[in-house]
Amino acid sequence: MTISVLLADDQAMVRASLRVILEDQPDISVVAEAADGDQAIALARRLRPDVCLVDVQMPHTDGIEVTRALAGPGVPAPLRVVVVTTFDLDEYVYGALRGGAVGFVLKDAGPALLVEAVRAANAGDALISPSITLRLLRHVRAGGTPPARRPAQPLSEREIEVVRAIARGRTNQEIAAELFISLSTVKGHVSAIQLKLGVRNRVGIASWAWESRLMGDG
Repeated sequence: MTISVLLADDQAMVRASLRVILEDQPDISVVAEAADGDQAIALARRLRPDVCLVDVQMPHTDGIEVTRALAGPGVPAPLRVVVVTTFDLDEYVYGALRGGAVGFVLKDAGPALLVEAVRAANAGDALISPSITLRLLRHVRAGGTPPARRPAQPLSEREIEVVRAIARGRTNQEIAAELFISLSTVKGHVSAIQLKLGVRNRVGIASWAWESRLMGDG
């Protein structure tokens, strides 16, 4: 099945480059382009693409607000948003992920990582480059985030193992192999963890792990 993608970037040349990279893949199709944040929100809500690739700095409404509008807390039927930008500032990274983004990729990371991020988002996984993960860990250790909320129900030891694996960027398949359990069991744990933590995706789980200091010093 083809993955439908919306591109949102204020630079036409960037959108053209991203389109060439993505449409070179047999399983990805760019269904729309937006030149500003307002247009991105309108098109995404109307077309409901599988994945939205959103730049941070855009006219009218920036990428962080676009992310919140399409995937943030309280949004019914949220879309999958991956932030793609040249700006890896801490406030952008954390703002995007707290706003509901399921990935954060730098434009200079290369075509392969961009394609991988789209496929991961479509599959319900999250892709955040290692350098971004280190920024998040530093941000948490510096006291830049509020204390993590207590889960609605205590997590089991196995669920804690899954949380730590997700925070390390492991996919469901990798978690299944590491913990010697089936893929369906991993998916069941992930769903239960999301319910207990009150988060809607894997990035929310990873954020909770970092905020709870489950990852130590990273």
